[in-house]
Order: sequence, then structure tokens, then C-alpha cells
Amino acid sequence: MDIDPAWLPPAAFRAVGGRRVLVRGAGPLAETVRGEVTAALARFGGREAGEGAPADLVLELTGDTDDEGFAYVRENGTTTVTASGGRGLLYGLFHVVRLGEEAFRGERARQEHRPAVALRMLDHWDNVAAHPVMGQVERGYAGGSLFWSDGRARGDLDRVRAYGRLLAACGINAVAVNNVNVHETEARLLTDRIGEVAALADALRPYGVRTHLSVTFAAPVVLGGLPTADPLDERVRAWWAGATARVYEAIPDFGGYVVKADSEGQPGPFAYGRTHADGANLLAAALAPHGGTVHWRAFVYDHRQDWRDRTTDRARAAYDHFVPLDGDFAANAVLQVKHGPMDFQVREPLSPLIGAMPRTRLAVEVQATQEYTGQQRHVCWLGPMWSEVLRSRPDGGASTGRIADGLVAVSNAGDDPFWTGHPLAQANLYTFGRLAWDPAADPRTVLGEWIALTHPEAERPLVDGLHAVLDGSWSTYEKYTAPLGVGFMVQPGHHYGPSVDGYEYSPWGTYHFADRDGVGVDRSAATGTGYAAQYAKPWSELYESPDTCPDELLLFFHHVPYGHVLHSGKTVIQHIYDTHFEGVAEAEEARRVWAGLAGLVDPARHARVAERYEEQVRCAREWRDQVNSYFLRKSGVPDERGRTLH
Repeated sequence: MDIDPAWLPPAAFRAVGGRRVLVRGAGPLAETVRGEVTAALARFGGREAGEGAPADLVLELTGDTDDEGFAYVRENGTTTVTASGGRGLLYGLFHVVRLGEEAFRGERARQEHRPAVALRMLDHWDNVAAHPVMGQVERGYAGGSLFWSDGRARGDLDRVRAYGRLLAACGINAVAVNNVNVHETEARLLTDRIGEVAALADALRPYGVRTHLSVTFAAPVVLGGLPTADPLDERVRAWWAGATARVYEAIPDFGGYVVKADSEGQPGPFAYGRTHADGANLLAAALAPHGGTVHWRAFVYDHRQDWRDRTTDRARAAYDHFVPLDGDFAANAVLQVKHGPMDFQVREPLSPLIGAMPRTRLAVEVQATQEYTGQQRHVCWLGPMWSEVLRSRPDGGASTGRIADGLVAVSNAGDDPFWTGHPLAQANLYTFGRLAWDPAADPRTVLGEWIALTHPEAERPLVDGLHAVLDGSWSTYEKYTAPLGVGFMVQPGHHYGPSVDGYEYSPWGTYHFADRDGVGVDRSAATGTGYAAQYAKPWSELYESPDTCPDELLLFFHHVPYGHVLHSGKTVIQHIYDTHFEGVAEAEEARRVWAGLAGLVDPARHARVAERYEEQVRCAREWRDQVNSYFLRKSGVPDERGRTLH
């Protein structure tokens, strides 16, 4: 089949393409805008308006800046978008496309639009050479890589260009093209294979997307033949400066580096007795003359723990490692922090590191690829989760979305014909871009945009049906998987499907501590690991006591008896039973609703989603039965409603 147009089908441009349009301005991105307009006019019968002639739409580039903002106004029968930068003009065009016919009705006072966050980025965990365990894309659930195949960059870059177009249409402006776990082949992208990265950058550039590269901290040893990668060694500093200068010779608008160091076996500055600020600043110094940025991931923890040691707490690790370094990082070094303290679970508290380092630039990282939320075999629209993260106020003042210098998502796209494997998972990619542009946006409104663009001219039953299966899908997934914030309970390694004790006696440090008396992890300051005290007030006080801790996070912060009564009025054990039955029922109902949309959706798309729903319902039942039977055996407490617990 042809590449799925996702949220940019030709019909989405009908309102623009049927009118008289004038594009003013010069430059590469203005030419991209002109090309989009010309194609729409040819398809829908509109025409280019000459200077001085009446126009329904004017798109005008007034300068040559890097500004991403644009102004929008409608008066005297003309809709006008003006921008001083090419990206702004491009985003202004897509704003008009989103509005559709509404962009050409009535009068609208001048509005200024600009992104709240400067860097809105996707990290691809793509391997150049397929990894023997993780494959072509680590935690990828949409086929192979968009960028790499058979150990080299793809020769046909039409799909990469199409990807850049989709990203621009939702406001994403940066992409890291390779895995943060940098293997030997991928390491060479920095040096003798930089030309392949440059070709990808060329394909993405027309849509305002800058290219970034994940690099190994050990590059001076692996690639440069040096005996050390010590960040304070002058030979190392000189090597990085030279290598980086050559990168910019090949890619003048290169964005910078992404680094995972001293984490899960990746090399880092700890080997030399140096801090993570020392390591980040080494690369920042190499990038600074060229305007580049280093994104230094804060995902650093001990993955070789003794499960019997309850004082070691993986959730504490990022805060303990990095807060003492606040103020030590260079101005062009950004600390990239996962939104939760663990690992992209279906429910986690906000990472206490967010808001705790006011003198350090911060990027918040979320995961669009659904590693722990159904792996794009299950419908799980993550907009509500991300909105909660971005609207939260970690210190009682500014929201996370305002504190952040950048927002980053691990990409869920691959070379699958539908881009994301599950066609409905496209909504996650679109929603991330729009929330990164405006973290205060209503996620349901954003979802409505995606529905309207993906299915232009959709009848009401289709719109209502898509909302019905997507709006509450995160809640549904949470209900039939790990309860009350406890997390994990997945099959080790691939992380798909239930295994309640899968990581319970593992060195990775992800435990629920279920026994005959209760369940949950004591992270209180009074009797537990002290993690709750990492938060500023009032959050530290809220989380400290099981009496005040929100129900949805209770087992993340406290070990409680099975008979503990939640704020909902239910006991913990009855909540576990009830929610797992409810989650399965909701998945079954979503499957029924989707079946009823046959004939309203492209047949291939409908068939793919229907097939995925069969798997989701099967897996949801497996989760229900394994979790409920496990806790029946542990607690000895039967279901008060008398249902069979397998």
C-alpha cells in the first residue's frame, strides 16, 4: 500500500486549495510553503493571486530570522499570516490548514502565535545495524527504521521528507536520528559516516526540522584512538572540538548531541572520577562555537541492585545524582529528565528533579513509543497523561511546561505503512507535537484536531466513535495492568504482557514487595527510602502519609494492608479486582465501537485496527486473570462480588 498520509491527507488542504492565495517572501522555507500552496491549488482549483489582486489568503515572510512565531488576522475578506522567520510562516500555513473553512469566515482580530517551548524534539531509538536483541529500532513497534536499513542510511529519502512534513504540521522542530544506546556502528556516524547523517538532515531541513545525533561518551577512545575519554584531559577536549567542527562542516544547522552516560552499561565520566557536569560541559564546549546544544540524559541509576536491600531505591537516583550539580552545567547543556522517576510507567508521580534545579536548563522527556503502555498493539492515547505532567506545578509556582527549556518524546514512528504500527497511535505523535507547542492546551481539543485532519469531512458517527475509543483509553489500560501506581509487572526484557513477579527479584530495582500482609513500596521519609522527601512542599507532605497520598499513587509511595481503605471507599484488594474487570469490559466495548465504524474508515485502516483490538482484548483478559489470581493467593481475600478469579 502507499504511505499513509496520516494527518495530512490531500483533503485537509481543500479550504486553502480552492481559493486565491498569495505567498510573499524568499528563502528555503518560504519555498516549502509555496510548494504546499501550489500543490493544493492544482488539486482543488484555486489560483495564485498576483500582487495587487484580490486574495483570500496572504502568507507573507517579512524577515530572515529564526523566529518561529506568526501573526494571524482576518479582515476585509482576507486571511493574512505574517512571520519574520521561515519556520513561523510554515507553522502559520499549517495553522490555516487546521482551521479549514473556519479560517475564511467572518472577521478575526490579530492573534500572535508562538511556541511556549523552544525545542520540541523526537528521539529515535533507531540502530544503524540491527541489534541482535533489540532489532533495528529499540523499543520500536512500527516496523523498521525510517532512516537506516541493512547497516546504512536509506537511499530513498522521500519517506524521510514526508516524515518531516508531518512533524512540521504538528510543531516538532528537531529529531535525533539514532539510538541513545550507541553501539560501535552507530558511533561512527559522528566521524567517517557523518555524510549519511547530512543526507538525512537535507531531507528534513525543508520542513524546519533540525537534526541531532546520539553519541557515545567514549568516542575519543572508540573513534579517536586516545587512551582516555576523561573530560578534563586536554587531548580529549581537543578531539571533541575537532570532531564537532567537522560535523558542522557537513551539517551547518546541526542541532547538537544527545548523550546517555553511566547508565545501563553506557560509558560516562564516573569512570574517571568526574561528575556528569564535567561530562556534559566537555561536549557543550565543543558545540558552543557552532550554536549547538548537548542533551545530557538524567536516566542514571544502579541496575545491579540486591533485591533484598530495601534502602536502595531506583526512584531516588536521578535526584541524588544531579541536584548537587545545579548551577554547574554550561549554558548550552540541557539536562534531559524523564517525566517520572522510574521508566515511563502507565502511572508515576512527576520526577522530583523537575523544579529542583533552577540554575540548570531542563528538557522533559516522555515516551510516545508505547513500551509499557501496550506497544502499539493496544490503544492507549497518552495526551491526558502528558497534559497532567505539563500542567503540574512542582514547586507550587510555574508549571512543568513553563519550566522546561525543551520537550522530548521517544518516537513511535517506523517504516510501517501506517507510520506507527497501530493507526490510532498516530494520535500520540500528533498530540505530543501540539502539547509541546502549547503545554496548556486541552488534550481533548488537540485530539479533535487530529481526528479532523486525519478524517476530513468525517460524519458525526465517525468523530464520536473515535473519541469514544481514544478519550479514555489511557485509563482503560491502567485499569487492567499495574494498579495504584505500583508499576511494571511486565514480562522481563520485551516488557509486553503480564508477569506480576517478572522484575520482583531482579537487579533492576523495580519491586512491588507484595506479601501476605500487603503490597507497595514504602518511600516515606519516616519509615521508608526517603524518596517522598525529595519533593518540595506541599507535595512531600501529601505523599508522606497514606492518608493523604492520592489513590492512584498509593502503592508507589506506601506499603499498605490489602484491607486499607482508599479515598474512593474501596479496599485496595477490591480496587484491584474491580478495576481489572472494568478494564477488560472497556476494551471489549472499544472493540465493539470500532467494529461499528466499518464503512466510515478506509478498509485497510479499519482492518489493521480491528486486528489490533483482538490482541488488546486477549491481552487485557490475560492481565486481569494473572493479576487478580496472584493477589487472591497473596491476600487470601475473595472478591466480594463473587466473580471467578482464574
